Amino acid sequence: MALQEAKASSEVENIVTTQDELFQADVFPDDPQSPAAKEVALYRDALRLGYARLGETGGLIPNSALIDMFRLLKGRSDGFRATPGTALKNEQTGEIVFVPPQDAREIVRHMTALERFINDDDLSPLDPLIKMALIHHQFESTHPFPDGNGRIGRILNVLYLTRTGLLDIPVLYLSRFITRNKADYYRHLQAVRDTGDWEAWVIYMLEAVAETSATTVEIVTGIRQQMADVKHRLRDELPKIYSQELLNNLFRHPYTRIEYLQNDLDVSRQTAAKYLDTLAEHGFVEKHRSGKNNYFINVALVKLFLDVSGGP
Repeated sequence: MALQEAKASSEVENIVTTQDELFQADVFPDDPQSPAAKEVALYRDALRLGYARLGETGGLIPNSALIDMFRLLKGRSDGFRATPGTALKNEQTGEIVFVPPQDAREIVRHMTALERFINDDDLSPLDPLIKMALIHHQFESTHPFPDGNGRIGRILNVLYLTRTGLLDIPVLYLSRFITRNKADYYRHLQAVRDTGDWEAWVIYMLEAVAETSATTVEIVTGIRQQMADVKHRLRDELPKIYSQELLNNLFRHPYTRIEYLQNDLDVSRQTAAKYLDTLAEHGFVEKHRSGKNNYFINVALVKLFLDVSGGP
């Protein structure tokens, strides 16, 4: 699920990859098939880092966590913008539509205030969903980083909903709605700056949560049903190799490989290879080859992601 959110969020920035490229980059992380797939994988890693920071800080989202995510996403060692010159432009016309704060001290001041607004629940009686919309707008308008602001801002959305308890883990497929309604996203962002039209912006974000909540539930329900079906088949057809760990591996890694099975099941390479070949012979996975390496695809699971995402 984290990869699917990463894929959709990256598409907002015109970083487009296919499901196959995405999962191949996951199964062969040292040899990604495309630069876009590598970018998406970095987004996933930044999301995971942010979620880990939530646990380490007792449910807080400090600015230091945002900076760490930015550094991981962009492979940089700096943090908030320190030099002027940033301007947001219309993608089609090149026209400057908004100039965020330029002074480094002003950026820090805005982000310090936002950090408090995010983490101090006594500051505002607003519903967390409305508060998320305000947080996202303030972050995007401050544009604190030299690059990657859109993706860090969308990670912040799901981290905040997780912090408030509306999500148990950051799995909401929120960027899918934004990708499909990108023109409206930027129009409503700018309307708040130009005319103070907060109502339309908040409604847009609430619609995003409502639609993508339904999509996420559909995906999770589909995964659970597939897991139950495969579990019964494995027990009936391959009882000698069945284990919960094997089942989990097939759904944790839509594209899996011998090394993953070795680690998850704590078995030898020879045993892991035998298990995967047996699974392929019985139609649980499809066997493929990339260079000298074999990998195995959970075709039904990948099809579920394709059907729900509506893309390749």
